[in-house]
Order: sequence, then structure tokens, then C-alpha cells
Amino acid sequence: MAPEKVAPLLDSLASENDRLWPVDDWPPMTFDRPLGVGATGGHGSMTYTVVAYTPGRMVTFELTPGLGLRGHHRFVVEPQTRGGHAGTVVRHEASARVHGRMVWMWPLITRWVHDAVVEDALDRCHRELMGTPPERPARWSPWVRRLRVKRGLPAERSAPREA
Repeated sequence: MAPEKVAPLLDSLASENDRLWPVDDWPPMTFDRPLGVGATGGHGSMTYTVVAYTPGRMVTFELTPGLGLRGHHRFVVEPQTRGGHAGTVVRHEASARVHGRMVWMWPLITRWVHDAVVEDALDRCHRELMGTPPERPARWSPWVRRLRVKRGLPAERSAPREA
């Protein structure tokens, strides 16, 4: 699939019609203004600012100081050719250093939830573009399900919205 077909999903982040973020099961991504450099917000207790944005291609978020994480995360949409066939890769990248309480929270809690959210976002991307779930959708680990129950959230995924 061409990057131009994937681009609208990235550009919909944090909008009323967000087609990438897994809003059915996780706190929505919200910003104080439309997606663009300088927009501040986040999801749940994770807050960040958009520091780079190339519409349809890449968005980079700088984590807010005080979270116990120093760094950034980003979504990237880029063309890829495999076996002579043109396609597109949607990738999430994260780079941060832990400090303070996150030294123990990252390995015990945050890492697991972060990975589940990102995997759900990538699964949603597939559903939105292909109209079907991925062949092997991500599964929440028993640890993620337990953490969700402790926060008063369902241990099982909600039924995905129709693409």
C-alpha cells in the first residue's frame, strides 16, 4: 500500500476522527490544538509536546519533564520495497532515559502498558487500511490485563469499531 493511503491515519492523531490511536481500550491522545509543532497534551498520565511533524510522514513527541522519562517517541510512515513489491511501513520509535520513580515503574508497569498500547495502535492501523484484523493480532499479556483490572478497566479488549 502506498504511503499516501496511510498518511491520513497519522494525520488524524488526536482528532475527533482519530483512526490510529486505540481509543476503544486506552485513554485518547489529546492536544491543546490540532496536531502540529507546539501542540501539548498526551494520553492518560503521559504528557508530551509535538516537536516535529511532517504531515503524512512523521510526528515526534518530546516527553514532558517530571514524568521520570527524558526523551521522545514518534510515529513514522515510510515506503518500503520487499521482494520487488512496494509497500509502506508504519513504525513507532521510542528513546528515553528513566529516572526517579520511573526507574522501578518502567520495568514493572509502564513498559508493559506502553507496548500494549503501541501494538493496539498498529493493529488498528491494519484494520483501518485493510478492513480486516491482522492475521495475528497483538494479545495483552496476563500482566497488562491484571494492571487494567487494578485501574478499574476491563481485562478484555472491546470489540473493534468497523473500519
